[in-house]
Amino acid sequence: MRADTPGRRLAPTLALATTLLVTAFAPAVEPVVVEPVVGTADAASRVPRPVAAYDFEHPVSGDPARERDRGRSGTTLELVNGGAQSRVRDDERRGKVLRTRQVSPTTTGNDDWKAGVYGPQGVPTLSAFNGARQATFMGWFRMTGENPAPNSGTPDPDDRYQAIGLAGILSGTSQGHDVRALLELITVDGEMKVVALGRRVDGGSSQTFAADADWRRILPPGTWVSLAATFDFDTGTMALYRDGRPLPGRYVVPGDPWAVDGPPEPDAASPTDPRGIKIGGSYPQNTQEGNPCDCRMDDLLFFDRALTPAEIMSQYRRTRG
Repeated sequence: MRADTPGRRLAPTLALATTLLVTAFAPAVEPVVVEPVVGTADAASRVPRPVAAYDFEHPVSGDPARERDRGRSGTTLELVNGGAQSRVRDDERRGKVLRTRQVSPTTTGNDDWKAGVYGPQGVPTLSAFNGARQATFMGWFRMTGENPAPNSGTPDPDDRYQAIGLAGILSGTSQGHDVRALLELITVDGEMKVVALGRRVDGGSSQTFAADADWRRILPPGTWVSLAATFDFDTGTMALYRDGRPLPGRYVVPGDPWAVDGPPEPDAASPTDPRGIKIGGSYPQNTQEGNPCDCRMDDLLFFDRALTPAEIMSQYRRTRG
C-alpha cells in the first residue's frame, strides 16, 4: 500500500477539572494538566485542553482492549489486534506505552498491531475537527524495529511500504487511509521524510510539509523523540517540531491545492465529522494493512488549534517524563 499521495498545500500550573457530558459511546475522562512556559509571551495564557489525549494508562473498565480518552471529546480508542498486550512497560517512560508492529511480513492479512477508531458515517465525538480552521497533533515516538516494513500485500520480498504510519485524523470521506491531517513518514522524491500532511477539502488535494533532515537523524532507532505537526487551513501553512523546536522543511508541491487563495474567507476544513483516528498504520477498522510502524508511542495529543511554538515547547516539557 503506497502512502497518501500529496498535493500542496503560563501564571502558575493549573489542574483543569472539567465536567463532560457523557454519552453511551463516550466514557468519563480525566483532565490533562497544562504547564506554563515561564518567561514566554504566552506565559499568561493556557494551552487549550486537547480534543483527544491518550497516555495508555487508562483502559476502559471491563474492556482492556480499549483506551479511554483523557481529552475533552471522550473518543475511546481501539487497540487493534494487540488489545491489552499493546500496552507495554518501557525502560525510559513512566507507566505503560503503546506498542505498534507488523506481525506477518510475508502474509497478506489483518493482524498488524495498531490503534484508532473508525465510523463509516463519521465519528461525532471528533466534531471539533468538523469545519476546523486549524489542528495540532503531537506525541512521543520510539522506533523499535524494521522501518519501513516489508509490504505484506505484494509477493516481492524486497518490496517495502512507502510510508511509516504515526498518527492522524481521517477525512470525512476516508476509507481508513485518507486523512484530514497527519503526522507520518512518507517517501518524497525517492527519500523517506518526516512529514505533516493535510487535506482541507474531503476528496481534494493534500499538501505535504517535509522536514529537511534525514528521518533517521530525527528518529534514531531506540530513542524516544517528541514530534508535533501544526496545520492552518486558513493560511495554508504547516509546521513540524522535534523535542519542542521547529524543524526546517519545505512544501512538496507548489501552487494552491488547498484552494485557500481568494474569497470566501476564512478557509476551513470540510464541514464533516472525521471518520476516525489512525495510529501506527492505516485502516483502523481492520479491513486492510498499510504502512505499519514498529514503534512505541506515548502521550498522543490532538488539538483543534495550531499551537504556538511556546505552547509546543510547553507540552514537550510537560510530557517528557
